[in-house]
Amino acid sequence: MKEINNTVHIVPVTPADLPVLRELARQTFYEAFSEANTPEDLQKYLDAAFTDQKLRTELEEVLSAFYFAKIDDQPVGYLKVNVGAAQTELHEPESMEIERIYVLAAYLGQGVGQVLFEEALRLARAQARKYLWLGVWEHNARALRFYEKNGFVAFGSHSFRLGEDEQTDILMRLTL
Repeated sequence: MKEINNTVHIVPVTPADLPVLRELARQTFYEAFSEANTPEDLQKYLDAAFTDQKLRTELEEVLSAFYFAKIDDQPVGYLKVNVGAAQTELHEPESMEIERIYVLAAYLGQGVGQVLFEEALRLARAQARKYLWLGVWEHNARALRFYEKNGFVAFGSHSFRLGEDEQTDILMRLTL
């Protein structure tokens, strides 16, 4: 376990943590996007993206890593990063993708997301990556502000399907 500050600890997620990861992933995604999407589209996505089998496969991928943010030993957010062929879009050897940073709604604005981002930054620098990149929904103003504040700049976009809804993610990059 690595202590980042007085309250938030970053802990690698292991296969034994699968049930906790599944519930945290489903809850944080629901909290982040339920108001702006139909219940049907959201449920369809949750049921496809966060199954035990899918998450187990993601946890077993050696080019990906998950980390919990814990406060008082309780997971309140998580990070997923990918390198090489595990990246969802770009597969450049000098890059690292932040695929997910999610925090429980009750902990938003308390610096948890920043601590998770700083862990991704630390990992990328330790691996001598030249840049971090990610995709963020074009209508997720809070996340866009967060990444812009941390130095990311837009460089493109791609489609993202949530249920039956075709959405657009802004691709953003931070040069290290």
